[in-house]
Amino acid sequence: MKAVAIQSFGDPKGLAVIDLPDPSPAAGQVLIATEAIGVGGVDTVIRSGALAGYGFQEGHILGGEIAGTVTAVGDDVDTAWIGQRVWAFTGLDGGYAELGAAPAATLVPLPAGLPAADAVTLGSSGMVAHFGLRHARFTAGESVLVRGAAGGIGIMTVQLAARGGASAVAVTASSAERGRRLRQLGATHVLDRAGQGGEDAPAGYDVIIDVAAGKDLPSFFARLNPNGRMVAVGVVAGYPPADFGMELFAAFQKSLSFATFSANTVSDSRRRAATAEVLAAADRGELASVVHEALPLEQAVLAHQKMDAGEVFGRIVLTTPQSR
Repeated sequence: MKAVAIQSFGDPKGLAVIDLPDPSPAAGQVLIATEAIGVGGVDTVIRSGALAGYGFQEGHILGGEIAGTVTAVGDDVDTAWIGQRVWAFTGLDGGYAELGAAPAATLVPLPAGLPAADAVTLGSSGMVAHFGLRHARFTAGESVLVRGAAGGIGIMTVQLAARGGASAVAVTASSAERGRRLRQLGATHVLDRAGQGGEDAPAGYDVIIDVAAGKDLPSFFARLNPNGRMVAVGVVAGYPPADFGMELFAAFQKSLSFATFSANTVSDSRRRAATAEVLAAADRGELASVVHEALPLEQAVLAHQKMDAGEVFGRIVLTTPQSR
């Protein structure tokens, strides 16, 4: 099979298409003939080498989110999965390939009318957005600011917050065009990347969902209302300063809260249920899938170049011959 591996950390050109033997599913796994593969922000961070200290090595095959047809199952897996079109989470590896092995515990059947490209655009992003808002204890009537709203998680957070009855859904955006598109998805106010501007935008927010993090994260504590909660669900802009917590203590009398959220802390059954609901809502036309571009698996370098350039709105999807 064809797969894309990291030959050298750093530039996207360090990715290469390689030939590998077809894998076999281990116990508890299924083998999926991939139709669509999601390209996520975490993929670019791993490729850069920033997470090498966490055990990622050159030769690693990127990709954690795939959709396609189950072709084989390992021991202890129901053979009824064979032939079913599914969404699956492989972990943080193995997705950029024509065949992907995934834990059966992650499988979500695809609604009949939902394209595979939409599934990998909505699946993990929608699940993280769902639980990120829950981690922030968001309730109807509260105001929400989504920082880094143009990516998959941000777009889904905007839609789910609006669907959940937010009194306002503000977003940070790098251009007027992105702001316009986010308004179409449910945003009520558009701010610049520093969180400024936006005609009639709220002065403060009850909840901030931060996909970006990075050096500017601490400045957004000032945008929280008393008892406001910020949850970081990503670090696509890098880690915040080591002393970022001092901003919370400087506003001690506002009783602010900061938390991180990782889907690793959610059980398989709850993740499956949330993902299934997101996919079903999209199939019913209640949530929009924003596919920036679909590219052949062999063009993974181009996909990462576009990601690094910051020109992606939504998600880039890699496709295989099964989908063409």
